[in-house]
Amino acid sequence: MKAALERSYVNLAWMGSPQSGVDVPRLERRARDALSAAITDAEAEHALLDFVAGFHDGHLSPLPRLAANTVPAVPEPADAPLDPQNPGSGCAALGYSATSPIAFTLPFESLPGFVMTGDGLTEPFRSGLVPAPDGGRIGIVRIQEFEPTAFPAVCIRAWAALRAANIPLTPGAIEDAASDAWFAALAETLAQLRKQGATAVLVDIGGNSGGGDSGDWMPRMFTDRTVSSAPMLMVDAPISAQYFDEQIRSMDKGLAAHTAAEGAQALGEARRFFEAQKAKIGKQRCNLGWVWTEQRPWNAGACDNLLAAGFAGGARNNLPKGAYGNPEVARRLSWAAAIEPYFGAWNGPAYVLTDNRTFSAAEMFVATMKDNGIARTLGARTGGDGCGFMAKGDPLVLAHSQLRFRIPNCLRLRADGTDEVAGIAADFPLAPMKGESGRGRAARALAVIAGDMPLAR
Repeated sequence: MKAALERSYVNLAWMGSPQSGVDVPRLERRARDALSAAITDAEAEHALLDFVAGFHDGHLSPLPRLAANTVPAVPEPADAPLDPQNPGSGCAALGYSATSPIAFTLPFESLPGFVMTGDGLTEPFRSGLVPAPDGGRIGIVRIQEFEPTAFPAVCIRAWAALRAANIPLTPGAIEDAASDAWFAALAETLAQLRKQGATAVLVDIGGNSGGGDSGDWMPRMFTDRTVSSAPMLMVDAPISAQYFDEQIRSMDKGLAAHTAAEGAQALGEARRFFEAQKAKIGKQRCNLGWVWTEQRPWNAGACDNLLAAGFAGGARNNLPKGAYGNPEVARRLSWAAAIEPYFGAWNGPAYVLTDNRTFSAAEMFVATMKDNGIARTLGARTGGDGCGFMAKGDPLVLAHSQLRFRIPNCLRLRADGTDEVAGIAADFPLAPMKGESGRGRAARALAVIAGDMPLAR
């Protein structure tokens, strides 16, 4: 297990630092002692599971044990047909489902003067307006997951738009149209809040377990300023070649489109970077065994077995609007350029509500909002999952127990150089207080925002 973590665990050097808050040598000693004292397989397995849990990394986690094949395998079912007349069934078959809580993390709806502007069911985003203690109005929008598939209403909208345009209803066409409808719906929601008098917006991502790259893209919708994506690192292991190859292929496709000189130069530079990083795999590895016996201050670039991989949003950390005069080139270099029409949908004071169940891509969102000075945060420190996975690989399977574990392979750095897996602390902690109801806590959150707004303008 330790050898596998040394080979493949992207956050191991961070965990070995005092800044992580994890005492890895102590964790290792406890696991070793528990294994030595174990009498049964169950006790030994418990020791291993406790060891992994001690890293407090939600992406480093056990997977269900696979049962032995005792009956013949059932052939993979055919894809469900998409009936143009039945968008509800079609969207469900494609995985669109409200899998995360739609309700606000705090019961803002129950406060005097609250006006619902979107229910999160017929409208993609739950949103509303509530009077602030200073007499203004605060807009609230709920983003319960950073994946369009958690918002069935956008699939229904996309389905109708494709049919109206006589475009064939293929899974790929629906996915693309639903994604664009999702970003458009958020932009519409923000415009509606502004039109109805919101002077600040609170983005509620409590209980948001994550999702995809939109956690990096969406911050650009809350400001008209340039937004920089976080630096990203990949583990120095063979699995990372998969990510570098994916980026190389993307640059090749852009170059094959006979791009103008400036764009071609940028694509070529990015391609050479990813080629060089792929070539470094396995060439500069150090012995990470030190983490089991000592703690070392975190220093990205020291003995950490990490490879620079560009940024969380691609080869470039940001691009101005209209870069290279070619949207296709811009999207290959900075993925967020795909939603450029929605940049700056809101440009007033912004706040983000988090809790200890805010994970992964949701942490990317809040970190990007904070580190770019777009928003201040309130609530609780996020759960601490960090980047997770930018390449798909087989899980670690322990030979004797057949315990299975997934091991994350990517890492995002905060503006201060720390690992995002540490979680993002709230600027304004909102811990529940004795005798305080949920409604009282919601009112306290609004009072915090109202008190800070003069400073945020």
